[in-house]
Amino acid sequence: MGSLHERNPSVWVGTSPATSYPALTGPTSVDVAVVGGGITGLTTALLLKQGGARVAVLESDRVASGTTGYTTAKVTALHGLVYAQLAAGHGEDTARRYAAANAAAVEKVASLVDQLGIDCQLERRAAFTYTTDSGQRGEIEAEVDAALRFGLPATYVESLDLPYPVAAAVRFDRQAQLHPRHYCIGLARAVDGDGSRVYETTRALDVDEGTGAGNRCTVRTDAGDVTADHVVVATLLPFVDLGGFFAKAHPFRSYAMAVRIAGSVPQGMYLSADSPSRSIRPVPLDGELGLVLGGPSHKVGQGGDTNEHYAELESWARTHFEVRSVDYRWSAQDYVPVDMIPYVGRSPRSERLLVATGFKKWGMSNGTAAGMILADSLLGRDNPWAEAFDAARVDAGGSAKEFVSENLNVAKRFVGDHVTRLRAPSADHLAPGEGAIVDVDGDKVAAYRRPDGTLQAVTATCTHLGCTVQWNPAETTWDCPCHGSRFSCDGRMINGPAVTDLRRIDVEADGAH
Repeated sequence: MGSLHERNPSVWVGTSPATSYPALTGPTSVDVAVVGGGITGLTTALLLKQGGARVAVLESDRVASGTTGYTTAKVTALHGLVYAQLAAGHGEDTARRYAAANAAAVEKVASLVDQLGIDCQLERRAAFTYTTDSGQRGEIEAEVDAALRFGLPATYVESLDLPYPVAAAVRFDRQAQLHPRHYCIGLARAVDGDGSRVYETTRALDVDEGTGAGNRCTVRTDAGDVTADHVVVATLLPFVDLGGFFAKAHPFRSYAMAVRIAGSVPQGMYLSADSPSRSIRPVPLDGELGLVLGGPSHKVGQGGDTNEHYAELESWARTHFEVRSVDYRWSAQDYVPVDMIPYVGRSPRSERLLVATGFKKWGMSNGTAAGMILADSLLGRDNPWAEAFDAARVDAGGSAKEFVSENLNVAKRFVGDHVTRLRAPSADHLAPGEGAIVDVDGDKVAAYRRPDGTLQAVTATCTHLGCTVQWNPAETTWDCPCHGSRFSCDGRMINGPAVTDLRRIDVEADGAH
């Protein structure tokens, strides 16, 4: 799920061709239906097809139009400072499997690029996690030690080619970066044909697993039913949620921009361990090398004036680099699991439904690893990492505090925002370009005043679980602060887990019914 038509398109969306796979036009039958046309769904589908299965990919918009099209596109097993934490919280064996899965994912991406001849600007580069705080040297050293124990190419360094000093850094050699839409368009091209199909602009609404050994799954879409032996839901957060993933993985939006700078361009891929986090990587921009810079993040629907996050990132960029131009700016969404490991595999209480979610902002490698795990499961092959990522796992207590904290946040928003709606102001105060929860003839609605001064309104209640949506001024969208569903200003669903739009409400230009 997602949209190529966000108000702020990413550099990847702005520099890639449109795709035009058809929508589903009626009932069809395949071995496996894959819901979601991002890197996870397409990788899963391709590996299944290569294993002999007939696959249908169902994408509600266009391939790589969601988080995959709005990432910073680092393909690396270096995920900030994670390995020492994983070892402490989950044990050495689980941390080692997580490391092996992501290291293998980096190589899988490189091998698929070579095998399929995908022109996606793949480059091998070193990745770094650094700190500017000398008090955090110990954490960097601990991360290097843990990564080395788990077979990763880690070294400790104290000097980088950044325009400011660092205290210490973890370095992983031979990681990669790429153009994610070009890569996924190449995957989709390889999936489509020979009995397998990619369907775009086809929204999945529900999955019926059926009962009994002889029955098959049915994916109900807005354009017909797809029957399959198994269904993979790779939609950022499962819209069919038998496992309660909305309570175990929580939505965040992060901000990025592509800039041209004067002077030398840093040659590695960088992420700060400091707060707020900073991400840096080179990017080709019309024949010259620029930078993709990443910055602040916040819970979806809880970012206040989201324009300020772009302003803060640009201010930091201009402080440290001689910025000549800001060519693109965008924000991305991902889900962070409470216990730091994605949920991948058979959904709890399910035999034929598989899921992948909670990539914690590292979807290029974690999403690829998920595709490898899911394909192995469906093709009857053992996978050495499946146990660590098990979607049905139950954490005995290591993440209980985080689980309680995040879900208390959801509860407070659910209750507090409904109370706030009772005090909603009149729509009269909305200036052109502004949106808010307002009172229109006694009804509390989500209203947006168009630049021409006319008013459009939609219901203010998220169609997932009933939370009150919040206005996102930077993207001109309605965002759910509970579980991350997003809707355009006219109510069209952009991101799940919601599957239905906000209902439009007819109002006069002056705000009256």
